[in-house]
Amino acid sequence: MATGRTHRPATRSRGIPEATVARLPLYLRALTALSERSVPTVSSEELAAAAGVNSAKLRKDFSYLGSYGTRGVGYDVEYLVYQISRELGLTQDWPVVIVGIGNLGAALANYGGFASRGFRVAALIDADPAMAGKPVAGIPVQHSDELEKIISDNGVSIGVIATPAGAAQQVCDRLVAAGVTSILNFAPTVLSVPDGVDVRKVDLSIELQILAFHEQRKAGEEAASGDGAGPAPTPRRASADQGPDGDVPAVMPA
Repeated sequence: MATGRTHRPATRSRGIPEATVARLPLYLRALTALSERSVPTVSSEELAAAAGVNSAKLRKDFSYLGSYGTRGVGYDVEYLVYQISRELGLTQDWPVVIVGIGNLGAALANYGGFASRGFRVAALIDADPAMAGKPVAGIPVQHSDELEKIISDNGVSIGVIATPAGAAQQVCDRLVAAGVTSILNFAPTVLSVPDGVDVRKVDLSIELQILAFHEQRKAGEEAASGDGAGPAPTPRRASADQGPDGDVPAVMPA
């Protein structure tokens, strides 16, 4: 899933460009797969192909980390896993709270990749009193009245918002006031945050619309080349369920 940009400046610690930071998880995923297969070293070309970037960009990215590889040998896989994990802050345990335990929030709670990547779901929070105490992924849901205490007790600095759009800004404000400085937002709305707070937005409907754009373009190219493309998709009619831009629903079910 693609994410939106953060509110941080263009560079981070040691002058690492934001674009490089965004690619580090791709390298780490590819390196972890190599490590699991006990591959000791990897060339820049092989790792770049596995991560989906070109090798020149990879070498430039790694130069910001102080890693240049060894001519004729390549990069040490285990060392790079450690180095990138350290740069991303994954050598420590990060407690995370998920707010909004509807279908999407429950799916996130059940995602098994958090623990293996340095994150621990410390609490699940929902405003529905009927959800209080209900176990989701083995974690009892807590009422939103306890949000500030939960964040303080668990030392949480990362919050995940999976609420409907209408509730997201209020939840965001409470998270920030309680000390959360990084937010992953799944609600279909833009959040307003003060300086020093990072927001990453995940909007599935936008990603699907981008894919629809490319599908429409491919269909048009096939038709123009006489390949016999199928009928074009029927345009959507305006509806009261559409958002103010005419395309995206104003509230996506959580």
